[in-house]
Amino acid sequence: MNEVLVGFDSAWADNPRNPGAITALVLGGAAPVFHPPVLATFDQALGLIGEWAPGADYLLVAIDQPTVVPNFDGARPVDRVAASLISRMKGGVQPARRGGIAAPLFGDGAPIWRFLGALGAVHDPLAARNAHRGRFVAEVFPALALPAMIPELWLRRRGAKYNPMVGSFAPLDWMLAAGGVASYARGLGAAALADWLECEAVRIRPRKAHQDRLDAAICLAIALGWRHGPAEATLQIGDARSGLMAAIVSAETRAILETAAAAREVAFVSGDEALFPGLRDR
Repeated sequence: MNEVLVGFDSAWADNPRNPGAITALVLGGAAPVFHPPVLATFDQALGLIGEWAPGADYLLVAIDQPTVVPNFDGARPVDRVAASLISRMKGGVQPARRGGIAAPLFGDGAPIWRFLGALGAVHDPLAARNAHRGRFVAEVFPALALPAMIPELWLRRRGAKYNPMVGSFAPLDWMLAAGGVASYARGLGAAALADWLECEAVRIRPRKAHQDRLDAAICLAIALGWRHGPAEATLQIGDARSGLMAAIVSAETRAILETAAAAREVAFVSGDEALFPGLRDR
C-alpha cells in the first residue's frame, strides 16, 4: 500500500510574502521517502501534495490550523479544552471564530475553505488511524502534542519558546523542540525526518522561515504518531460539527484533556477506545 503522510504549517491569511511550510513522508515502497519541509502557500501546498501523492492508496494531511469553525464569535469548545493543557504550560490558545478580525481567516471567503475543498479529504481522524485507503485531513496543534512528545517540557511545566520572532525566544528551547521531536520520530522509525530535525536543532540563528519549516515537521511527526504510534497515545477531542483536533498525548496530558472535555461536555475518544464503536459518541 502506498501511504503518504503530510505535515502542513499553513499561513492562515495565505500571504505570499509570509507563506507556511509543508513536508511529507511516503511509506510503502522499498524504502521510506522523506520530502524535507519547504515554504508554501495554500496553492503551492496543493500542488506539492499532488506531486507527492499521485494515485496514493492513503493520504493523511495534518494541518496546524482549525478546519471546522462554525462559530461567529467566542471560542470553539475544542479550543477551550486545549487551553486547559496549554495554560498549564504557561501558554495561550488563539480561539478560532468566523467574525470580527478573524473573518479573513475563517469567514466564508477564507483561503482555508478553498484549500480543503480542493483537497477533497475526509475530516475523520479516527477513521484515518485504521483505514487502508482514503484521503484524510486532521487538525493538529503542535503546542498540544509537544509536552507528550518531549517529556522534559511536561516536567518543567513550560512550553517551548522556539518562535524567533518574539522576545521570549529561547535558543535552548529551539534545540529542545527540534531535538525532542527528532527522538520521537526516530522512535517511530522515521530516520530521515529525525535526521533533518537533528540538523535543525543545532541551527545557530533560526528565523521565521526556519520555524515554519520546523512546525511543518512537527505536524508530520504528529501524523506519523497518529497513524503508527501507540493507540493509547492518541486522542480525538471535539466533533465534526463544532470543531475537532487529533492530539498526541501522554498519560499525564491525556488525563488533563479528558477531564477538561468531560467538564465542558466536549466529545473525546482515545485511539484505543475507538476500537470499540460503542465508545465513539462518549
